[in-house]
Amino acid sequence: MSKATIDLLNVADITDWHSEHDLLVVGFGAAGACAAIESAQAGNTVLVLERGSGIGGTTSLATGHFYLGGGTRVQLANGIEDSADEMFNYLMANTPDPNAEKIRAYADDSVSHFNWLVEQGVPFNDGFYRKKHYEQPTDECLIWSGNEKAWPYSQQAKPAPRGHKVEHPGSGGGAIVMQKLGEAAKQLKVKFQFDAQVNGLIKNKTGRIVGLRYKTFGDTYYLRANKAVVIAAGGFSMNKTMVEEHCPQLNAESVWPQGTPYDDGSGIQLGLAAGGQAIHMSQVFLTSPFYPPESLVKGILVNQYGQRFINEDSYHSRSAAACIEQPNGVAYLICDNATFGRPELKLQELIDAWDTVEEMEQALALPKGALQDTINQYNQYAELGKDPQQHKHADWLQPLNQPPFAALECSFEKSSYTGFTLGGLQVSKDAEVLDHHRQAITGLYAAGACASNIAQDGTGYSSGTCIGEATYFGRRAAKHANQLSPLLP
Repeated sequence: MSKATIDLLNVADITDWHSEHDLLVVGFGAAGACAAIESAQAGNTVLVLERGSGIGGTTSLATGHFYLGGGTRVQLANGIEDSADEMFNYLMANTPDPNAEKIRAYADDSVSHFNWLVEQGVPFNDGFYRKKHYEQPTDECLIWSGNEKAWPYSQQAKPAPRGHKVEHPGSGGGAIVMQKLGEAAKQLKVKFQFDAQVNGLIKNKTGRIVGLRYKTFGDTYYLRANKAVVIAAGGFSMNKTMVEEHCPQLNAESVWPQGTPYDDGSGIQLGLAAGGQAIHMSQVFLTSPFYPPESLVKGILVNQYGQRFINEDSYHSRSAAACIEQPNGVAYLICDNATFGRPELKLQELIDAWDTVEEMEQALALPKGALQDTINQYNQYAELGKDPQQHKHADWLQPLNQPPFAALECSFEKSSYTGFTLGGLQVSKDAEVLDHHRQAITGLYAAGACASNIAQDGTGYSSGTCIGEATYFGRRAAKHANQLSPLLP
């Protein structure tokens, strides 16, 4: 957390306003950008306060996936049948503490939101990458980016690919997203104050947020918000103190936290100072993709007792979360000569290979006979295209009977993970910051990684959820703020 004191100030104590604007946006990542654009399109004056020396946020580090569906242009171009109802069912099934009102709005507006992004210049082609991958290495747009085809979610919602990546080969698409949104904002005359650290909010006698205080290069300024303030300042992955308090796993030596230096929780602290509350603060996204090559999905994950514990065709953060939850965090990916491959990301080391499963079992210090029984049973059903124990899809079932047999290290302390925080301010479906009585704090909104909406844990995560919800709820914040009565001079 920033060492600067974060305060809630009274408007009566402010005598020197630097300037006033209809909307003040704290942070210019995906959420802040879309809030600024939406507000400016409605004719409002907008000023963005950005900690960095330029636009970007954590989105600029991402691959550039958006989780969108219900019949987008790209889905239709590839003959994909999807509906808002099925998208709603899927997200409800995947979210630990689902807010049906938010998810319903997100699913219902998904197609129109995709079209809005295209109108802002965000490029999507009509390609469809059909293989199992954590991110398409090509510039193709559509991908199966979550657990849509994996049990039990495949039983709760009709599977459909909904990951939409911007047109760019492999990673790096997030920077293109921010470039295009930045250009759109500038065309709308959105103003920017870079190198600005917001360290206080200002309220009037009714409790409405009417401005903020910020510091830049040692100078302090006060800004008036005629309509509202939107906090879009990121999560707290880079704040070791907050992480240790709420989600210490992210501080483990085996974890590389994803984010910018300014993902320090200051946005959450601003909301708390104003009377908001934070929820799901213990939840994180942690992942360690063991595929591609996709042949490894045909292997099996076992714990220190030689037992399977997950369907291996799950989205990589779901299988990673299951590995972490095993006794002592111990997990191994077992494959044979026909399914073996070196993990593309090199996050899991090859322990060794053995001529027999019995030798592997002894070398890994697993209970005598346990791994042999597990593999024999797995092979018996795989021959029939079935997996009654973990329900892996038939596409990924193949007997493991071709020696030598290999084990890849998937244990939490011995393989490499990446992750980020998912907890944040409690907000309404219109991104209003809520107090401890779940009442909206008038004039204060939050979106993106500093707010808690749909993305709540790694088990139910799908690539594109964070950027998708950040852009969508950023827009909702601006739309709702536009309905507020302007402050009188």
